[in-house]
Amino acid sequence: MSEQTIAVTGSTGRLGGRVATRLAALGVPQRLLVRDAARAPQLAGAEARVAAFGDGDAVRQALDGVGTVLMVSASETPDRVAQHRTFVDAAAEAGVRHLVYISFYGASPEATFTLARDHYATEEHIRNVGMEATFLRDNLYADFLPGLVGEDGVIRGPAGDGEVAAVAQDDIADAAVAVLRDPGAHAGRTYELTGPEAVSFDDIADLLGVKYHDETVAEAYASRASYNAPRWQLDAWVSTYTAIAAGELAGVTTHVADLTGHPATGMVKLLRG
Repeated sequence: MSEQTIAVTGSTGRLGGRVATRLAALGVPQRLLVRDAARAPQLAGAEARVAAFGDGDAVRQALDGVGTVLMVSASETPDRVAQHRTFVDAAAEAGVRHLVYISFYGASPEATFTLARDHYATEEHIRNVGMEATFLRDNLYADFLPGLVGEDGVIRGPAGDGEVAAVAQDDIADAAVAVLRDPGAHAGRTYELTGPEAVSFDDIADLLGVKYHDETVAEAYASRASYNAPRWQLDAWVSTYTAIAAGELAGVTTHVADLTGHPATGMVKLLRG
């Protein structure tokens, strides 16, 4: 059976790149939407098209003739939702039938994590446009946890004793490929992708051989002030931890295993190899 071309965004990044590599290994033809053609991965059966999320004309041209699209969310910016809406509208106008969107666990307009609200707004726009869609709501990326350790060997954040069911990017990629290979079977579904257990930052620090300092919210903003980041970005950073403290990222599902046929990767295996 001949494979239909699948469009993939984010192929120059860690998650989209994993998905594109897996699809290429399976012989699936791809159209990789990138901002810089020189950075596009060189994969068998893949062609690169230059199209930024906010450029509706370029997106329409790039997606012409494509039925299924993996939409990895755009980089974190104040206008990310507007970029997403432009992309979704252009995809619909190009005739895309099914959109697989990488969202965030517990996305809702009331989510403590500020960027989860952006993901919900994007989901709502996709629903309103009327395309078939599948939402993959990923928990915090477990792969990124070592990057939270400061130069002094301390993880700082106001997460209290809350727990997070962080998920491995390889597991997310496997789940995305399963949906992309048979999108019709997953139309209208929302999957909450998590690791196999929820752990606290004390647990994470122990696994990494570092310490965890439970900051107050005021301390969290103060300790990040040296980055001179805009307020919306500081809010996003700090609310990652406060969402964990509120218990909003602690739920564990079997959706990785349900989609991939293998169990989600445990924290010990991922962080200690």
